Amino acid sequence: MTSIAAAHFPTHPPASQPQQQASLLLPDSVLRQAVMLPAGEDLNEWIAANLTDFYNQVNLIYGSVTQFCTPESCPTMSAGPKFDYLWSDTALFKKPIRLSAPEYIDTLLSSVQTALDDDTLFPTKPSMPFPKHFMVTVKTIFKRLFRVYAHMWHAHFATVVVLGEEAHFWTSFRHFVLFVKEFGLVERKEFAPMDSVIDFL
Repeated sequence: MTSIAAAHFPTHPPASQPQQQASLLLPDSVLRQAVMLPAGEDLNEWIAANLTDFYNQVNLIYGSVTQFCTPESCPTMSAGPKFDYLWSDTALFKKPIRLSAPEYIDTLLSSVQTALDDDTLFPTKPSMPFPKHFMVTVKTIFKRLFRVYAHMWHAHFATVVVLGEEAHFWTSFRHFVLFVKEFGLVERKEFAPMDSVIDFL
């Protein structure tokens, strides 16, 4: 039997995979209800709580393939041949820089954790207001989290299948897309690398 480490994984997942997994997903009504702003809930608090949840989900899902996502196998942060992503921020890389996929994702996850730990951005007390730039910041984070899903779909989905994580991946991704569409957190053009999948799901 071929081990996971020795197996050869194609660079793009089989086109039929979303259809094969559709029966394993949570019902549409369940996820749509899950993303809706509860009555009386503050919008910023709702987005902050869900962002924390999606961050943890992406961390967990990507964690299952980290040994296969290396600077050698993934020298750029890409989602197929047409989409390469550069990294920039106000602390480490003020000018956009090309990083390998694992470097990009590690930097992203570390920066999100730093943001979540910053109580001036994500207030921990009811008396503390959300900053004026809160929505701008979370939109950037959601955009970059989408890129992790897109990279995994294009570069590592065969590994996800071998590991038996595809149902988890699809449920998490579908929940993510419904949530960001509900609140306009990711621009439509960003979905291009996974348009066909999103249309089906």
